Amino acid sequence: MKGIKFRLILMNFLQFAVWGAYLTCMGTYLATHGLASHIGLFYSIQGIVSIFMPALIGIIADRWIPAQKCLGFCHIISGIAMIAAAYYGLTAGDAVQFGPLFTLYTIGVAFYMPTLAISNSVAYNALEKAGLDTIKHFPPIRVFGTIGFICSMWAVDLLGFQPTAAQFAVSGGLGIILGVYSLTLPNCPTSPTSTASFVDKLGLRAFTLFKDKRMAFFFIFSMLLGVSLQITNGFANPFITSFGDIKIYKGTFGVEHANILISLSQVSETLCILLIPFFLRKLGIKKVMLIAMFAWVLRFAFFGLGNPGSGVWLFVLSCIVYGVAFDFFNISGSLFVDKETDTSIRSSAQGLFFLMTNGIGATIGTLGAQAIVNHFVYNPQASGATPEMVAQGWQSAWYVFAAYAFVVAVVFAIVFKYKHNPEAAK
Repeated sequence: MKGIKFRLILMNFLQFAVWGAYLTCMGTYLATHGLASHIGLFYSIQGIVSIFMPALIGIIADRWIPAQKCLGFCHIISGIAMIAAAYYGLTAGDAVQFGPLFTLYTIGVAFYMPTLAISNSVAYNALEKAGLDTIKHFPPIRVFGTIGFICSMWAVDLLGFQPTAAQFAVSGGLGIILGVYSLTLPNCPTSPTSTASFVDKLGLRAFTLFKDKRMAFFFIFSMLLGVSLQITNGFANPFITSFGDIKIYKGTFGVEHANILISLSQVSETLCILLIPFFLRKLGIKKVMLIAMFAWVLRFAFFGLGNPGSGVWLFVLSCIVYGVAFDFFNISGSLFVDKETDTSIRSSAQGLFFLMTNGIGATIGTLGAQAIVNHFVYNPQASGATPEMVAQGWQSAWYVFAAYAFVVAVVFAIVFKYKHNPEAAK
């Protein structure tokens, strides 16, 4: 029992260390190399590939190739592509072009994003084989994924890789290591059957979950909340570092080490993950999701109100509520889907949840966020706006994001019907 927990801890640590190497600081690298207007595209491609890749890999894992092998192959391919992106970025220097970098990055992301859902399936399968309750035992294991993300963020920051393409090399190297390790994890059964319908053979039965009104609303609001997921990942770092152009903030800790400051968000995650079993059992999925939604409102609003100087405490508060915003939505939602779906379509259902959140939702969110940031920040900056005016533009953008999250929360509270039974959840 302890052996399998340790193995899953290592898997989760590496899984998110791969992502943490570039996710929160890639925006700064792009902004410092003349690609600020493309930040939204780089982050939205994560959502675009998530529209079909997690579902496709989930189908393969359900039907033909064991999930742990799919996980390994995806990480190896992704790792190679990210190392290639790093090589190109480092050799091109300030002459880096959007096309080649974006192409290599897209290949890496296309094979990484499905692993977020497949790694959950691998973990749930291993825990169940060991006779362990997933709701009780998975969150403490998942905590180490966040720790891996933090360690990777700090390493990239302290090594001075935030404004360079070396961050992609760190990600790719860790991905290849995890890819090889994944091939040694406990086998996940497949369900090939010659008597299955055409829909079943393709693994599309997960989409029949939309016939259930409650599940349909759950997935729709998951998509709407997914809009918020990548906004701070893409724009928080360049936002904080932009204060360096204002004399009174130049040299402050936040400006110099934005990644470390932002990593407080992931520290908060590690604590909030441990609260999920308690809150799910006591409150149920609807109230937990509502808490997450209102936490997103505060996440954005505190960014709008804060600064790296006297207002840095507001940045810290934003990071603290992020743990609730992210975990109470992502982890709780994944566990809810796991419990509400048949084991024969579990990987496909996880892929569908990921499609709605990190796929459609995140794509709309990052492209929309780029348009808003362009309007309030980059267009005025290109027109010669002062650094103080640019800071005010950032503030307006964060308030727009907060208002959106608030509207989604209110509508969800009214529309989503769910009666929680605390006794049944024990």
